[in-house]
Amino acid sequence: MNLLSSGLVRGLLAQTLGTSVGMAFVMAVRVALGLPAWNREPVVVGGALVGAIAFVFGVGAVSDWMKLARGEQISDDHTPDPDKPAWIRYFNVDYDHKVIGIQYGVTSMILLLVAGLFAMIFRTELAKSGMQFLPPEVYNTLMSLHGIVMIGSILLGVGAMSNYLVPLMIGANDMAFPRLNSLAFWVNVPGIILLLSSLFLGGFDTGWTGYPPNSVYAALGVQMFFLGVYFIGLSSILGSINLIVTIVRMRAPGMTYMRMPIFVWAALATALIGFTATQLIGLSFQMVILERIFDMSFFDGTDGGNPILFQHLFWFYSHPAVYVFVLPGLGIISELLPVFARKPLFGYKWVAFSSMGIALVGFFVWAHHMFTSGMATYLRVPFMYSTMLVAVPTGVKFFSWVGTIWRGKISFPTPMLFTLGAVVVFLIGGLTGPPNGLVATNLHLHDTYWVVGHFHNTMFGGFIFPFFAAIYFWFPKMSGRKYSETLGKLHFWLMFPAFLIMSLVQMRVGLLGMRRRISDYDPALGFDDSHMVITIAGFVIGVSVLIMVWNLIRSARRGEQATGNLWNSRSPEWQIPSPVPLHNYEQPIAVVGKPYDYGLPGSVYVDMNPSASSDK
Repeated sequence: MNLLSSGLVRGLLAQTLGTSVGMAFVMAVRVALGLPAWNREPVVVGGALVGAIAFVFGVGAVSDWMKLARGEQISDDHTPDPDKPAWIRYFNVDYDHKVIGIQYGVTSMILLLVAGLFAMIFRTELAKSGMQFLPPEVYNTLMSLHGIVMIGSILLGVGAMSNYLVPLMIGANDMAFPRLNSLAFWVNVPGIILLLSSLFLGGFDTGWTGYPPNSVYAALGVQMFFLGVYFIGLSSILGSINLIVTIVRMRAPGMTYMRMPIFVWAALATALIGFTATQLIGLSFQMVILERIFDMSFFDGTDGGNPILFQHLFWFYSHPAVYVFVLPGLGIISELLPVFARKPLFGYKWVAFSSMGIALVGFFVWAHHMFTSGMATYLRVPFMYSTMLVAVPTGVKFFSWVGTIWRGKISFPTPMLFTLGAVVVFLIGGLTGPPNGLVATNLHLHDTYWVVGHFHNTMFGGFIFPFFAAIYFWFPKMSGRKYSETLGKLHFWLMFPAFLIMSLVQMRVGLLGMRRRISDYDPALGFDDSHMVITIAGFVIGVSVLIMVWNLIRSARRGEQATGNLWNSRSPEWQIPSPVPLHNYEQPIAVVGKPYDYGLPGSVYVDMNPSASSDK
């Protein structure tokens, strides 16, 4: 097959050509203005920006819109070409939400492995005091990239679950705007390329936050970091618009808001955050880009700027973004517990509204990251109280999960193991969070390894464990094949204890004074053994994830056929064949009951053939 038949290849070629053209254009403009043609930073940044836009055109993500702009007719028939292999769809622009969901998911897993590799490299450096093999600048870049690439992986994972599951769960055949959906995925690819290219352009030593003044004077790589995150953030905004419209306008007949699956509630709350807050991180990064290229003074305190302004803009998005990461994961927990406990979800309405409550309160807590920044001290107490308030809707979810499990007829396949693991790990993250939100303790804990341990518990419990649970739960639906339960359980029983050891020891050394984001530490502090334990645990986690990847690849090719309602779920997608047909539902479905009435005799959630029912 011709390589150019792959949209991905065409996009990469267009990005390469576009980067060269963009660099030449910037040089020409500089000459026209009487400036030297070559100035590395503006030339490279301009080229990178044009190249990323060229990728979107080259891959074909805006081809239909360009045809419409020229007055040409376009077809809404998205049936794949039967003469082409099925796998080619995943390397081309495709408007099927299921294909796009898998594109998001595979890309997320690739980034997860890359970010994990970065962590393993710098963790090996930290396993022993003294500089072993990494220069400090390389250590700083790998540490910074680990954080931001992992965040990108999580955002793409959220996109994977939302794109694949939401239309199926609400009885729709696709998203509201299929072309926008495809564009939202493909703009991530040049963003990822720019982000990883920072490693080869001097790196950056700012951490994943990009704080000035460090970022104003960092190497050129920091500009690629800013541009990469900018495009990934654009994807988040476009995807959020699509999700909101899809959920509000495309639910099956009878699916009132109080009959929606909890994951759909979580996806809606997440989309509202992504749509309204993501602009702020884009704005903060854009201001640093302009300050570096045009010598503006937004954050230069010696020239009338204010570096604290950046932190306010950055954290106004980046703390709600924590809930963008965890709300879908918490929704997955609420989805799977009733299935494997065979009981109704306890307190459905409270759980549904708690997602919206977390999304709302999350906008009023950003400055607890800034208690030591030098911001006005009178702001500390209000933000401390608002931070504590987030515990209320979060606590509602925990009470619901305990009530759902209580006296249930529980089974323990791999998805349930990861769901229960998520509850335990997120509980630790929740219990270790208040000391960071209280002014008196935050002043001592800020920028220590206590925060590293807490944040990893929050992210793993709120997203990584639920994401793996979702992959195992819906893998038979996506592929039509079963995975190996033995390998799935091996994955869990390696990962779960290793993660607990890693995060608890991180918090212990943090309480003893270990600072984060440093490449070395004094051997007299006695942290060598602890860091060796953290490093070994990290490698065990990495091995467990590789086992999962092997399990899924092997099972997708040679796994046993998955037929019928494998988990005896009430959700609509489990009432249709696996893998899901091209257009999801052959005829409109109707919702006639509650989604989680497991164990209640005669209870029905979905009528798969409402026309036949009405005839009767």
